[in-house]
Amino acid sequence: MIPKYQKINKKLFIKNRFKLGQKILKGSGYFVFSNDEMPRNGDQFFPYRQSSDFFYLTGIEQEKSILMVNPTHSDSSLREILFIIKPTPLMETWIGHKLSIEEARDISGIKNIQYLESFEKYRREMIQNSESIYLNIPEIPKFNPEIETKDYRVSKKIIDHFPLHSYKRLAPILRDLRVIKEKEEIKEIEKACEITGAAFSRVLQQISPGMFEKEVEAEITYEFVKANAGHAYLPIIGSGNNACTLHYTENNQICKDGDLVLMDFGAEYNNYAADCTRTIPANGKFSDRQAEVYDGLHEIFKKAINLMEPGRRMTDVHKKVGEWMKQFHIDLGLYSQKDFEENNDPDPLWFKYYIHGTGHSLGLDVHDVYDKESVFLPGMIFTCEPGIYIEEENLGIRIENDILITKDGNKDLMSHIPSARIEIEKLMMKYR
Repeated sequence: MIPKYQKINKKLFIKNRFKLGQKILKGSGYFVFSNDEMPRNGDQFFPYRQSSDFFYLTGIEQEKSILMVNPTHSDSSLREILFIIKPTPLMETWIGHKLSIEEARDISGIKNIQYLESFEKYRREMIQNSESIYLNIPEIPKFNPEIETKDYRVSKKIIDHFPLHSYKRLAPILRDLRVIKEKEEIKEIEKACEITGAAFSRVLQQISPGMFEKEVEAEITYEFVKANAGHAYLPIIGSGNNACTLHYTENNQICKDGDLVLMDFGAEYNNYAADCTRTIPANGKFSDRQAEVYDGLHEIFKKAINLMEPGRRMTDVHKKVGEWMKQFHIDLGLYSQKDFEENNDPDPLWFKYYIHGTGHSLGLDVHDVYDKESVFLPGMIFTCEPGIYIEEENLGIRIENDILITKDGNKDLMSHIPSARIEIEKLMMKYR
């Protein structure tokens, strides 16, 4: 069987479990569950994507898997157990290969691999020999879906069956660990950025007035699939006024002559995400007004990247970008200083044309786990994505790169992807 991509060395997952073990109370254990298979319709499932937390700790991408850990258990063979599906010839005839015990051991670095049938026996033994149990109930402030995760559902059952135990939150600990990327993780994100850059290059060669936004998306998808990658999120291909809708994903309109096309897309490689936005003219040439707006935003983009260094916070960067946006908007004639001062709304006037944050954490998720009040530390990766949206001019522009925080400042992981207007125009003219 040819792998979709080169597997990450199991040393990373061993290291991640060790770091987590150092953060929980001695004599305690924890459970982490794989993602559910999500029904699509009829007898079909959506393509499977593993829980980021589960992958971070095991490297296992297979459904119906369970990680059970008590790092200080008196029996060393019971300190880490991974439970997986027991494959059968009939099962594999219908749905394909499932991991053997040896394969799961080689991927995860966990010695004790058991089949799911034995989970209940080991679960009782581990809980009864643990002072506290850490449960991984999701904690994402702006995301509260109606569908409960398997971690959430099983955690409620554990608490119900063992009510006298002490239960603690695993999610904040995993968040603080995942936000600092190991060198192996940075390598995967760099690869995702490389693939994303290749897709942008392809679009510059192919795009022209009259193409549907979906056709632009198809060019990106082709490059991703060819590189054994997928989309880290639904791509946004917004031409003209569609670019003013932040999460526009219909991608079903025609890119007209004179339109700018905003493309927010990123490859996912080995479950690690890239996140890039570029805004380009469908016909290869910015108009005078488009050039004025683009160049001004690009200057803010470069200055914002320079602010992203150890010791600062994303809130600090966003506040400064807001100050620059105010003057930028005044220079563009969108409002005056007097208008700004007389504004009675709770939001500053620049918010009308720049209504999102300047960046977010990036990793196993495109909007990766992060405490927004934390300071930048080496090993963190963030997007930098200032934008401007002038609906009355059918004009939306956003520029976005992925920035690795280093001890000396930062490293732009997308510096190889053209972002300056003149460079974009030269490349587009070259291909015409």
